[in-house]
Amino acid sequence: MTNSSLEEYLQTADLPRLLRKLGAQNVELIVDEIHHFSKKEGEKRDKIVVGYFDESGVKQIVDSIVNRLTTRPKLKPNAKILDIGAGSGFFTARIASEVKKLVQHASFYAMDATPAMLLALAKKKEEITPFFGIAENIQGSIENARGYAIVPERFDAVISTLMLHHCPDLDRVFKSVRKVLKPTGKAVVVDLCTHMFTEFREEMGDLHLGFDPDLIHSAAKKVFSKVSVDKLPGICCTSSGRSAELFVATLKP
Repeated sequence: MTNSSLEEYLQTADLPRLLRKLGAQNVELIVDEIHHFSKKEGEKRDKIVVGYFDESGVKQIVDSIVNRLTTRPKLKPNAKILDIGAGSGFFTARIASEVKKLVQHASFYAMDATPAMLLALAKKKEEITPFFGIAENIQGSIENARGYAIVPERFDAVISTLMLHHCPDLDRVFKSVRKVLKPTGKAVVVDLCTHMFTEFREEMGDLHLGFDPDLIHSAAKKVFSKVSVDKLPGICCTSSGRSAELFVATLKP
């Protein structure tokens, strides 16, 4: 997909209608969040992420995901990896760069519900295929994107970095991820642990103020046979004296 065709694809899409077609809940809320990111962030998203985590924290997050992708069961050559809620591709590009050093001919795909973010992502790495979609219906999102991009039906790995707290329904997200994973695949999810910073709802468009890792484990176990959830040591989201811990979850069918 070229940048011009991506722009056409996004400009011609009736987002409220498409979101309803994909079975999205709270369509008006999602559209508001899309406008929030379009107006306030777009290509500035990368600076915001670094501002919260610093480069050292970003590296630890990337390394934690890469390590889980490249340990047993290891990704094989030609592996296909999907990043859901990829945003501007800040983490996608870094993870892809590291994974491709270890996995021959690995290919990356990035899904997000915010056109401004997808356009920013497309400028970063041409070998990452971006497309519009929602985490609650990845399968339907892929089918909708077929006229604009070649996207596989199943993936060797699905990753998600700081996206889950934007989703209204965790159960639907986990079921959606499971549907597009190969039987031997895995999912790696990084997000915030529970915090008390209510201003994140306005500043970052968050729906959830983080998660209790035990809640994530319980929700994921309804769908996946193997689940591990660990806190990321030494990583905190910091800004203006505020901090929140992160967790990483590894999910296998």
